[in-house]
Amino acid sequence: MEVASFPIIRIAAICGSLRQGSFNRGLISSALDLSKQVVSGMEIEYVEICPLPMLNTDLEGPGDSFPDAIDAFHQKIREADAVLFASLEYNYSVSAPLKNALDWASRTPNCWGGKAAAIVSAGGGFGGGRSHYHLRQIGVYLDLHFINKPEFFLNAFAPPAKFDSNGNLIDAEATEKLKDVLLSLRSHALRLKGS
Repeated sequence: MEVASFPIIRIAAICGSLRQGSFNRGLISSALDLSKQVVSGMEIEYVEICPLPMLNTDLEGPGDSFPDAIDAFHQKIREADAVLFASLEYNYSVSAPLKNALDWASRTPNCWGGKAAAIVSAGGGFGGGRSHYHLRQIGVYLDLHFINKPEFFLNAFAPPAKFDSNGNLIDAEATEKLKDVLLSLRSHALRLKGS
């Protein structure tokens, strides 16, 4: 019996936190591990947003030319079929570094347009959930197509421990939910590609 083969979905993973020990960075790391060991048919690449300068259109040159760090970021987003955001919550919204990255890649031409996307977050209380809704609003204008289910917001501080001392996700239930997000994102990306 022949097994149907599907195209590999390339996913750009972006963390809204610049902190190395961030739990949200830990979610991205866990997603990378899952894509290599459990969830087939996808390649996840972590795309760093730390090198991006704050948005300043004075940095744009003639003919839509940009500084090297921004050009490199644009290229990574353009090459991706989908985007996985780890969006921590700052003051009921997305972090400034994430908003900055969203804005830079929206400069002509919009690199986000038509891409499948998903959001995961870890934090206190609501687990970063309020940032999801602001990110979805931003995504409307950017023509990002977010999965609706499953939603993933993890209260990282409620016992039992969800992360180890190195920021690695160790909670089995959360890991299973993260896997479900990846599967949904892959399916959504394939639908958008017409596969």
